[in-house]
Order: sequence, then C-alpha cells, then structure tokens
Amino acid sequence: MIQERELERLGGKQTIKVDVRLIAATNRNLEEEVKAGRFRADLYFRLNVFPINLPPLRDRSEDIEPLMHFFVDKYSKNTGRKIRKVSPKVIQQLRSYTWPGNVRELEHLIERSVLLTTDGVLQDVYIPKQTTADKQDLSFILNRTLEEMERAYIVDVLKRCAGKISGPGGAAEILDVPGNTLHSKIKKLGITKADYFS
Repeated sequence: MIQERELERLGGKQTIKVDVRLIAATNRNLEEEVKAGRFRADLYFRLNVFPINLPPLRDRSEDIEPLMHFFVDKYSKNTGRKIRKVSPKVIQQLRSYTWPGNVRELEHLIERSVLLTTDGVLQDVYIPKQTTADKQDLSFILNRTLEEMERAYIVDVLKRCAGKISGPGGAAEILDVPGNTLHSKIKKLGITKADYFS
C-alpha cells in the first residue's frame, strides 16, 4: 500500500519499500464533490495533505505573457527556428482569449505558431475561431433577463446537489444563502423538481 510506503510487483511476492509523493490534479472542487456525495470522503482526506489551488489561466492574465515567452524559447530550440521577436498583436490575441484548455492549450498554440513562422518574428497565433454553436450560446446568454439567468443558475446548482436544498452539501450552502431564502427564490422563479430531476 502506498500509504504504508510499500508495494509488491504484479506477480511478485516480495514487499518493496518506497519513498514517493503522489500528486493528483482535478478541475473540480473536491470539497463540494464530497459534500454532494460524488467523491469518496476517505479518498479526499488521503489526497488533501498539501493542497495547491491553481486558478485557471483565464483568471491569471498576468501569467500569459511569461508562459508564452517560455514556450516560444522551448519550441524555438526544439525545432531549430530562431524566433527573435513576438509581435504585440500576438500578446493581445492571447490575452483576449478565454483559455478553456488552460496552459496546455497555450503550449500547443505556441508550438504550432512557432512551426508555422518563417521569418523569425511570431506575427500571429492560430487561436480557434468561435463556432456557430459558441456564438449561439453567447447570444442566448446575452439575450436572457437577470431573472432567467438566476433561475438557470439555481437549477444548475440544484442538479449538482442532487436536489438537496438545505443542510450540508445542499444548494443553499453552495449559493451561500439561508435555506428559507432559497426556498422563497425557488417558489418565486417557478422552479419545480422536474427542472432539476431530469
């Protein structure tokens, strides 16, 4: 067992002592997942020895430029292309993108851009264009009222909490409102069990 710092090889009979550290990563809030019953509490407490919270790249715009320079240097060396300069347009493009794929997506975009550069100046990055579906989603969001947005958000939280409204791991706790306030909002917004038990 890793917890006991020992293991046996597959098919082996001898116990081997090891000195290792495990690093586990997720994009979910495990504390909320445990409260909602979607992640084992015992496993969470075994993993949660030294938590490191790293916000997504879209929330760390100040990190984009240094990361970009790091990846430009790395892929310039790997490919034998000498990139002497990055145009301000590239930096602006990178800062205005929402980064759904985080740092790995940035790395791949820079690698592709370096490979396609022919004159030693990174003039452009090949950021994915918004799809028609993305534009429709954005248009749908922008054309909704505040009440419709609030209703959709509460329904989403109720789904994540398996319909539990109050108490530990309930929607009221996640939304940081008293249970009776959430009950009133649910009634006012016309939210029924059919909305979040589908």
